[in-house]
Amino acid sequence: MVEKIKNIVVFVKDIKAARRFYREQLGLPAGQETEYMMEFLPGEGTALGVSLAMHDAAIKLVGRHTGITFTVKGLEELYAKLVREGVRFTEPLEKSPWGKMAVVADPDGNEFALVEM
Repeated sequence: MVEKIKNIVVFVKDIKAARRFYREQLGLPAGQETEYMMEFLPGEGTALGVSLAMHDAAIKLVGRHTGITFTVKGLEELYAKLVREGVRFTEPLEKSPWGKMAVVADPDGNEFALVEM
């Protein structure tokens, strides 16, 4: 019987740029790391894996909307910081009755929603 999702993996072409984006710019807590992959948000339930796309099937998955949403405390501050650092947003920060949201892209074009409720 399946109990839960262990991790979700996003594929990238530039692991060095991805390391900077996820670890330094987004500030995700890091877990295990090898030359070809990194784990973020360990022990938080479902971890995020970032892996070098090394075969055709994985390469096809680089640079798309991932469908992954991160909950953020202080989204306006994080948004301003990332904009200053030249990070690309595919949807700007918007406020709505339920909260705030923006869609950010990693250096390879993988997109993530950032929300604060």
